[in-house]
Amino acid sequence: MSWWSRLRARMFGASPTYDGVGGGRRARFWQVGNPGAVAALAYAQDELRAKSRDLVRRNAWAATGVEAFVANAIGTGIKPQSMLADLVQREAVQALWRDWCEEADAAGLTDFYGLQALACRAMLEGGECLVRLRYRRPEDRLSVGLQLQLLEPEHLPTTLNRELPNGNVIRAGIEFNGIGVRVAYHLYKSHPGDGMLTPMSAHGGLDTVRVPANEILHLFRPLRPGQIRGEPWLARALVKLHELDQYDDAELVRKKTAAMFAGFITRGGPEDPLLGEGEADAQGVAMASLEPGTMQFLEPGEDVKFSQPADVGSSYAEFMRQQFRAVAAAMGITYEMLTGDLTQVNYSSIRAGLLEFRRRCEAIQHGVIVHQLCRPLWRAWMTQAVLEGALVLPGYARGGIARRRQYLAVKWIAQGWQWVDPKKEFDAMIAAIRGGLLSRAEAISSFGYDAEDIDREIAADNARADALGLRFDSDPRYDHPAQAAATPSSQAN
Repeated sequence: MSWWSRLRARMFGASPTYDGVGGGRRARFWQVGNPGAVAALAYAQDELRAKSRDLVRRNAWAATGVEAFVANAIGTGIKPQSMLADLVQREAVQALWRDWCEEADAAGLTDFYGLQALACRAMLEGGECLVRLRYRRPEDRLSVGLQLQLLEPEHLPTTLNRELPNGNVIRAGIEFNGIGVRVAYHLYKSHPGDGMLTPMSAHGGLDTVRVPANEILHLFRPLRPGQIRGEPWLARALVKLHELDQYDDAELVRKKTAAMFAGFITRGGPEDPLLGEGEADAQGVAMASLEPGTMQFLEPGEDVKFSQPADVGSSYAEFMRQQFRAVAAAMGITYEMLTGDLTQVNYSSIRAGLLEFRRRCEAIQHGVIVHQLCRPLWRAWMTQAVLEGALVLPGYARGGIARRRQYLAVKWIAQGWQWVDPKKEFDAMIAAIRGGLLSRAEAISSFGYDAEDIDREIAADNARADALGLRFDSDPRYDHPAQAAATPSSQAN
């Protein structure tokens, strides 16, 4: 017995202080490792990503889970609301942003909010997404000379690790300086899985290009301090989803086999004739068969036996339901989102599940998507707009950091949540506003709208109704306006 073992036994006794410590019978084959945040993904990321993409391509549950999270996290888009104090400047910024959103995609396939959904989907499926800022020339005639190019993480080689002569190091394709700040990304010109099929496929597209870090937005969910690359969100559900798919397919084949009602005829000797043998049908084909409802007499020595395949069993539905709950927990969504099964929910249970999911979704929205994608893009977009003269913001370039922060102040508003029972939610919101616990602006923002836009629309609606002499029950400026309009004589008296 070593001196360390004797010391530990003297201090803590013979038994370990935690159940998970020790080499007893239950933990004998529990072989553990403790790699760092970088090493944990260094040699497993490519395989995890390949298996994740394979499941999303061919497995309906994996694809549904990814689509459900993207639809809730992005929806119609996470939209900016400038917080400039000057009304004229604020409206100019918002108007220019709306024009630019339609031109944001370098591929011309969607707008900026469609790129948000695509980047989020790439992050879920592959663990991360690279967004390259592509600055354009004045002759391109864009509202702001900036476009976005989305790249899958395969463009960033995980095997590129080296030390550079200037003292910088490259780890998993990312170049860091001496204090650990990202200074550049070394990207393949084309997707390594496409080869010569891509437009920029010179030399197979496997030449790397050094792109400064201020031109790359790296979108991934950090799970550990020091993590530099992203982990696919299906990583914890890969094996279970794969085997669950195989099990469900096996049960389907078993049920199909059970539906094939087969009969087997035995006879006493090889020379004895079979049932119907030798008798040809109208097409001249001789076969042994039974018509539905037929009672057939057999020859002496003949016997008929029918197959009895095993049934699926009554536990199939509950077993699948339990497995789907585990898969949904691994993917960070609810069981109902994954399967569409609402048979065992009521208002209280589904609301509690949605609240928990929405807290998780909001954490991803603001901690990952807004922080890593939207905010740095807003800074780059506004800077480019000022440099081109598309926006006139006095003191933006030379007014110091404080002045620039005033111009860059922005609030990102996600799409509003739709509740199971809207009336109860709206009644609670009205009570909170009247009690001073919630502002109208915040209440409107929770539904994904800009309070100033809503106020302008309400004012325009009221002005149009007044000009036409219209009064509606929905107009809070009047008490029972429709009834008052219907009895004008009562007002004259």
